[in-house]
Amino acid sequence: MKLLVVTNAPIIYKNGKAFAYGPYVNELIVWAKYAEVVFCCPVWESDNGLLISEIPFKISGHYKLRDNNLKSFKEIVKTFFFSFVNMFILLKAMYNADHIHLRCPGNIGLLGCIMQVFFPNKKKTAKYAGNWDPESKQPLSYRLQKWILNNSFLTRNIQVLVYGSWKNQSKNIKSFFTATYSEIEKQTVIKDNIDEVAKFIFVGSLVVGKNPLYAIKLVQMLNESGIKANLDLYGNGTEKNNLEIYIKENKLEEFVFLRGNQEKDVVSKAYQKSHFVLLASKSEGWPKAIAEGMFWGCVPVATKISCVPFMLDEGNRGVFLEMSLEKDSTQLKAIIANKDIFAKKSKLAEDWSRTYTTDFFEKEIKNLL
Repeated sequence: MKLLVVTNAPIIYKNGKAFAYGPYVNELIVWAKYAEVVFCCPVWESDNGLLISEIPFKISGHYKLRDNNLKSFKEIVKTFFFSFVNMFILLKAMYNADHIHLRCPGNIGLLGCIMQVFFPNKKKTAKYAGNWDPESKQPLSYRLQKWILNNSFLTRNIQVLVYGSWKNQSKNIKSFFTATYSEIEKQTVIKDNIDEVAKFIFVGSLVVGKNPLYAIKLVQMLNESGIKANLDLYGNGTEKNNLEIYIKENKLEEFVFLRGNQEKDVVSKAYQKSHFVLLASKSEGWPKAIAEGMFWGCVPVATKISCVPFMLDEGNRGVFLEMSLEKDSTQLKAIIANKDIFAKKSKLAEDWSRTYTTDFFEKEIKNLL
């Protein structure tokens, strides 16, 4: 079976080998076990700072799309004309495919959503990796993609994989997830006494949207109020220098640590030693760090966005940030002071996350195909 993957994610060719965004490659390895993978996506000459991995499976074909951006008037004009070229390429690719797999949201995802309408009888799946919340404020192109995919008259014979469970959705929509750990990686986790040092972890890009500064300020306030707490931040990004300056100016070096990008095993061990996983993000699809932290018994502390309420069971297995340092520190102090409440939330978080293993993920993908 020829599986056509339509995506914004580029392929980078180096020395005769193909590379793409690492987490995306890890997921496609599973799909490639059950189908011949054909790509319909742009090509980049260099990785442009993207975290890439080699594609380890055979690529059965590649329909090369014209890449585009909207950063200048010239680029907007080019994008307009390239869109027609890309449409014809997409039509040809979809015609020759047995199964169409759309990766949304994105510019190419939008074109793919439009072009798939002409193939109502072909089997299709779509992964919407963004925030599916119908009430969330999003760009027009994102809302248009969601509307097309959810419309069972325009979009037929498809299963649209979305994060979280939402009311009033069409038969096209299927609640889905992303997995990091396998069944064999499960092991008992014993946390250090939380009343000695409350250990927090942040994992993700150090960018404004992820709000790592709020995580730092929250742990700072806990220490200033007499609660001994540490924060380890894993990741890099445009805010790194600003965070370093803030840590230095406020003399936080003894309990706030910037660890940079690290391998999976290093981060996994850090989760195991932590009591809380923090994410004050403004927008998410599937908050991977939250799910990973929960797998290792971390109590998730996150903003009430996207599918986070679904993941935290409306707060039963975590804490919702109100984005008020005073209110949020008060919430955390209450949990730190009560070992039974912490242990209960930790166990509920761990049990839920450990349902969604890579083994279960592969089984679900196989069923989809």
